[in-house]
Amino acid sequence: MSEGDIWPPRQRLVGIWLLVVCAFVFAMIVVGGATRLTDSGLSITEWDFMKHFVPPLSEAGWAEEFALYQQTMEYQAQNNGMSIAEFRQIYWWEWGHRFLGQTLGLVFLLPALFFFFTGRLRGRFRVTALLFALGGLQGAIGWWMVTSGLFDRLDVSPLRLAIHLAMAFLILAIALWTALGAFGWPSQKSQAGVWRWAPFALLALVFVQVMFGALLAGSDGGRAYADWPTIGGEWMPSSAFGMDSFWANFIEEHATQHLLHRSFGYVVALSAVLLALVALFRGQGEARGALALVGLAALLQAGLGIMTVVAASPLSLSLIHQAGAALLWMATVIAARAAWR
Repeated sequence: MSEGDIWPPRQRLVGIWLLVVCAFVFAMIVVGGATRLTDSGLSITEWDFMKHFVPPLSEAGWAEEFALYQQTMEYQAQNNGMSIAEFRQIYWWEWGHRFLGQTLGLVFLLPALFFFFTGRLRGRFRVTALLFALGGLQGAIGWWMVTSGLFDRLDVSPLRLAIHLAMAFLILAIALWTALGAFGWPSQKSQAGVWRWAPFALLALVFVQVMFGALLAGSDGGRAYADWPTIGGEWMPSSAFGMDSFWANFIEEHATQHLLHRSFGYVVALSAVLLALVALFRGQGEARGALALVGLAALLQAGLGIMTVVAASPLSLSLIHQAGAALLWMATVIAARAAWR
C-alpha cells in the first residue's frame, strides 16, 4: 500500500491557504487579548455584519455608537463621563477584532469553495467543513460572551471568555495540522524518542495553562499580585480557594488564579524541556527539531510570564505573553504531528 493510499495527496495551494487562515487566527488571538485588557470589548453593543466592515464615518455615526455604549453597565458604573474621543480609542480595538473575524470568514470560505469545485480538497473536505462549522460557532460564542457583560456585569464573563479563547486555539490547531498535511510534512518517518502520545499530552497541558491564563485575564487579576516567586508575599497564598463556591475560586478569586496559572506554568515548562532533551538524545527526523523548538519556546514563555507578573501586567508585555502562548501552542502541534507521523 502506497503512502498516497493512507494520506490525502499533497496540495501546496491548500497548505498556503490554511497557513494564511492560521495567521488570521493568531492575529485575532492577539487583538482579542488587547480588546479585553483595554476594556474595549463592550464598546460595540450590536451585532451588525456591515457595521463591522465599515466603522462610523461621520460625527453622527460616532454619536449613535456612543449613545448605545452609554446604556451599558460598564459605562454607567465605571466610565461615566467618558468623552467621545476616549470612546473612540476603545471602539477601535473591538471593531478591529470583529473586522478581522469577518474578514477571516471570507478568507476561509471563498478559497474553500474554489478548492472544492476544482477538486483540490480531496481527502480534506470533512476537516474543511469542520473548520467552517467551528468558525461559525466561534462567532456565536463571541457574541454570547459580549452579551454577558452588556447590562448585568462590568465586564464579560471570564468563563465565556475562556471558552471563546479555547475555540480559537482549537481552530488554530486543526488548521495548522491540516496545512502541514497539505504540504506532506513531515515527508519521512520521524521519531521523538518518546511515546508517540507524549507531545499530545504536552498539548493538553498547554491548553489547560492557556485556560487558567484566560480566567486570570478575564477577571482582571493580572495586576493583583506583582511579586515573584511568592504570591502576595506568601509561597502558598492564604486566601487561595477561600470562596464558598469551589468553582468561583477559579473564575473570581485572584490568589487562586495566580497560584494555578503559575504552578501549571512550571509544570508545562518542565515537561517541555524534558521532552526536548529526550528528543535531542534519542529522536530523529523532524520530530527531534520540533520538540527542541517546543522546549525553547516553553522556557521563553515562562520567562515572559515572570516578567509580566513583576511588571504588574502592562499591556505590551501581556500581549507578548499571550502571543507567546499561541506560538508555543503551534510549536507543540507541529511537534505532535511530527511524532505521530
